[in-house]
Amino acid sequence: MRLVLDIFTVLAVSAGAFFFLAGTVGLIRFPDALTRLHALTKVDNLGLGLVVLGLLPQANGLFGALKLVTIWLLVQLSGAIVTQLIAGTVRQHGPRE
Repeated sequence: MRLVLDIFTVLAVSAGAFFFLAGTVGLIRFPDALTRLHALTKVDNLGLGLVVLGLLPQANGLFGALKLVTIWLLVQLSGAIVTQLIAGTVRQHGPRE
Protein backbone atom coordinates (compact mmCIF):
# COMPACT_ATOMS: atom_id res chain seq x y z
CA MET A 1 0.00 0.00 0.00
CA ARG A 2 2.87 2.35 0.76
CA LEU A 3 4.22 1.91 -2.77
CA VAL A 4 0.87 2.97 -4.25
CA LEU A 5 0.83 6.12 -2.09
CA ASP A 6 4.41 6.92 -3.09
CA ILE A 7 3.57 6.52 -6.78
CA PHE A 8 0.51 8.74 -6.33
CA THR A 9 2.69 11.37 -4.64
CA VAL A 10 5.23 11.33 -7.44
CA LEU A 11 2.55 11.57 -10.14
CA ALA A 12 0.61 14.38 -8.46
CA VAL A 13 3.69 16.46 -7.63
CA SER A 14 5.02 15.95 -11.17
CA ALA A 15 1.69 17.07 -12.64
CA GLY A 16 1.78 20.12 -10.38
CA ALA A 17 5.31 20.94 -11.54
CA PHE A 18 4.13 20.61 -15.14
CA PHE A 19 1.41 23.19 -14.52
CA PHE A 20 3.92 25.54 -12.90
CA LEU A 21 6.11 25.16 -16.01
CA ALA A 22 3.12 25.86 -18.26
CA GLY A 23 2.40 29.03 -16.27
CA THR A 24 5.97 30.16 -16.70
CA VAL A 25 5.74 29.64 -20.44
CA GLY A 26 2.50 31.64 -20.47
CA LEU A 27 4.16 34.42 -18.50
CA ILE A 28 6.91 34.66 -21.09
CA ARG A 29 4.83 34.25 -24.25
CA PHE A 30 1.53 36.09 -23.66
CA PRO A 31 1.38 39.63 -25.04
CA ASP A 32 -0.07 41.79 -22.25
CA ALA A 33 -0.32 41.96 -18.48
CA LEU A 34 -3.93 40.83 -18.14
CA THR A 35 -3.48 37.64 -20.17
CA ARG A 36 -0.30 36.91 -18.25
CA LEU A 37 -2.17 37.31 -14.96
CA HIS A 38 -4.91 35.02 -16.19
CA ALA A 39 -2.44 32.32 -17.16
CA LEU A 40 -0.51 32.56 -13.91
CA THR A 41 -3.49 32.47 -11.57
CA LYS A 42 -5.12 29.50 -13.25
CA VAL A 43 -2.09 27.25 -13.48
CA ASP A 44 -0.59 28.27 -10.15
CA ASN A 45 -3.77 27.39 -8.29
CA LEU A 46 -4.04 24.06 -10.07
CA GLY A 47 -0.32 23.35 -9.80
CA LEU A 48 -0.17 24.04 -6.08
CA GLY A 49 -3.40 22.10 -5.57
CA LEU A 50 -1.86 19.05 -7.23
CA VAL A 51 1.34 19.39 -5.20
CA VAL A 52 -0.65 19.60 -1.97
CA LEU A 53 -2.84 16.68 -3.04
CA GLY A 54 0.27 14.65 -3.74
CA LEU A 55 1.82 15.52 -0.39
CA LEU A 56 -1.27 14.74 1.68
CA PRO A 57 -0.59 10.97 1.85
CA GLN A 58 2.93 11.77 3.08
CA ALA A 59 1.74 14.11 5.84
CA ASN A 60 2.31 13.14 9.46
CA GLY A 61 -1.24 12.80 10.71
CA LEU A 62 -4.26 15.01 10.48
CA PHE A 63 -2.49 18.12 11.78
CA GLY A 64 0.13 17.95 9.03
CA ALA A 65 -2.56 17.51 6.39
CA LEU A 66 -4.49 20.49 7.78
CA LYS A 67 -1.36 22.61 7.59
CA LEU A 68 -0.89 21.71 3.92
CA VAL A 69 -4.50 22.51 3.06
CA THR A 70 -4.34 25.77 5.04
CA ILE A 71 -1.23 26.85 3.15
CA TRP A 72 -2.94 26.06 -0.14
CA LEU A 73 -6.03 28.10 0.83
CA LEU A 74 -3.94 31.06 2.01
CA VAL A 75 -1.96 31.07 -1.24
CA GLN A 76 -5.21 31.01 -3.23
CA LEU A 77 -6.59 33.91 -1.20
CA SER A 78 -3.44 36.01 -1.47
CA GLY A 79 -3.09 35.24 -5.18
CA ALA A 80 -6.65 36.38 -5.84
CA ILE A 81 -6.13 39.61 -3.91
CA VAL A 82 -2.83 40.45 -5.61
CA THR A 83 -4.27 39.65 -9.03
CA GLN A 84 -7.22 41.98 -8.45
CA LEU A 85 -4.87 44.78 -7.34
CA ILE A 86 -2.58 44.37 -10.35
CA ALA A 87 -5.51 44.14 -12.79
CA GLY A 88 -7.11 47.26 -11.29
CA THR A 89 -3.86 49.18 -11.64
CA VAL A 90 -3.43 48.06 -15.25
CA ARG A 91 -6.99 49.13 -16.07
CA GLN A 92 -6.52 52.55 -14.45
CA HIS A 93 -3.09 53.45 -15.74
CA GLY A 94 -2.83 51.32 -18.84
CA PRO A 95 -0.18 48.73 -19.60
CA ARG A 96 3.49 49.65 -19.26
CA GLU A 97 5.35 47.54 -21.72
